[in-house]
Amino acid sequence: MTSHRTPKPGKRAKAPAAEELLQRARETARGRLSLDALRPAQEEAVVSVLSGRDTLAVLPTGSGKSAIYQIAALLLDGPTVVVSPLIALQRDQVGKVQQQELAPAAIVNSQETAAGQREALAAVSEQRMEFLFLAPEQLGSPERLQQLREARPSLFVVDEAHCISEWGHDFRPDYLKLGAVRQALGRPVLLALTATAAPQVREEIVTRLRMEDPLVVVSGFDRPNLHLAVERFASEEEKLTALVEAAVRAEKPGIVYVATRRHAEELAEALRARSQRAVHYHGAMSRKERSSAEQQFLMPEGEPADVIVATSAFGMGIDKAEVRFVFHADITESMDAYYQEIGRGGRDGRRAEAVLFYRPQDLGLRRFFAGSGRVESSQVKQVVEALREAEVADPGEIREKTGLSQAKVTSAITGLEELGAVERQASGQVAIKRSEPDTAALASEAAKERERRREREAERVEMMRAYAETAGCRRQFILGYLGEAAPDHCGFCDTCERQAAMAPRLRPKQPDFAPSSWVVHRDWGRGMVLRRERTQLVVLFDSVGERKLALSTIRRGGVLEPIGDERPPAGE
Repeated sequence: MTSHRTPKPGKRAKAPAAEELLQRARETARGRLSLDALRPAQEEAVVSVLSGRDTLAVLPTGSGKSAIYQIAALLLDGPTVVVSPLIALQRDQVGKVQQQELAPAAIVNSQETAAGQREALAAVSEQRMEFLFLAPEQLGSPERLQQLREARPSLFVVDEAHCISEWGHDFRPDYLKLGAVRQALGRPVLLALTATAAPQVREEIVTRLRMEDPLVVVSGFDRPNLHLAVERFASEEEKLTALVEAAVRAEKPGIVYVATRRHAEELAEALRARSQRAVHYHGAMSRKERSSAEQQFLMPEGEPADVIVATSAFGMGIDKAEVRFVFHADITESMDAYYQEIGRGGRDGRRAEAVLFYRPQDLGLRRFFAGSGRVESSQVKQVVEALREAEVADPGEIREKTGLSQAKVTSAITGLEELGAVERQASGQVAIKRSEPDTAALASEAAKERERRREREAERVEMMRAYAETAGCRRQFILGYLGEAAPDHCGFCDTCERQAAMAPRLRPKQPDFAPSSWVVHRDWGRGMVLRRERTQLVVLFDSVGERKLALSTIRRGGVLEPIGDERPPAGE
């Protein structure tokens, strides 16, 4: 477990000593949550929150992230607002709070009646409700924000915080305003939680949420009971046939992830044709249909579904410990997403199979998505001019004035925000900040910033290609990407098993630079070591992205030098 702080000006009120806070947390864990002991990372995060410090906790699936905010909420005066991305996840979280009889809890979402929402908000305002779970889209109403502000919440929790990076820039921009929402609520202590986030994603979470002097707690990502493998195919038909055969043979239950709704339905049907109890799940299904598929897969007895074939819409908050395999019929958009999804296997600690069924041509779809969302400087200029005319405007108003699509407006606003030219308000409106007369120059700069983000998204897809095609240890590859050191061989992935069968002289030697250590290049500046392959070192540089360097060149000296295991501050 590692932690670091990002210094910011300002001081908080003096809090009780850490030892006293830790003792309170342990007593609450035992007395209220029936937990015999807390893990070190849980203790560190809870004490940080109780001391009034913003905290980002990156803990693997099954490590008790919910317990962190539950304990803190019970010990802090004032209600707790939990931002959670999916209705199914919100219901699961409320169910657990109610089952443990911790404190009154409620949900505010689109499926609750207006009367029910008003009642829940009133209970929070009157301090009769401790936990309020909602999605970021539910925080757009000024009246609702004012009502929550008057309730004086003590804790603002952003669960599944990686969604800020993965979803906020595209189809759920409300994630990008959560920093402003927290400000509007009176700056309660902020706790962000996620199971997987590479160093770059952690930095974006901290920045987007406007966290002050945060403690970043990162516990070990390794899931040693997950057996990692990739099977490569030349044709789509061959790949899908092999996947069905593997799912039929595999120990159940299991999850098959696909990229499209059509694949979800077709593969589930193919499995049912082989006498498998299979259901499908995707975002286009009705709420009733999705709920039915979920329940069939989760039911503990009777005749539950053995396999669920699903898009990425399925998985968050799904508490089924005995999942024996997670197969991917299509490559994911990033290593973060892939590790999140395979992490749903083997939560009971027993062996689980994580297999990617890979065809190089599949990368085309992901590259297309990564390359979409391009916005021209002339289009950004339209958005800037509309904002300067209105000073403060809703994105919908900007769409009407400019005639641009929602995706174009969102992309333009995000680019301007990353330059510090505009600010998202808690209401969802956007305010212009910079007043330079050269609108064209500002628009061009913002368009270039968006292009750089598109390039970063493309690099994430290339990282998945590299994972699928690596000849090295797959576990080392993943952990290196996530910023965690790993041994040269895990012994529990397909590549390590192949290497073990080879002569010892063919096994790679100990790497010259440890994965996740920081280096500096004479031309490209600082970077993080991702992995060492047989003849080259793979480094992710801040300035130019992923680069492969020949070990023979590095050993001659003068090109690459180590600068330690911790990331140096920007500007050094």
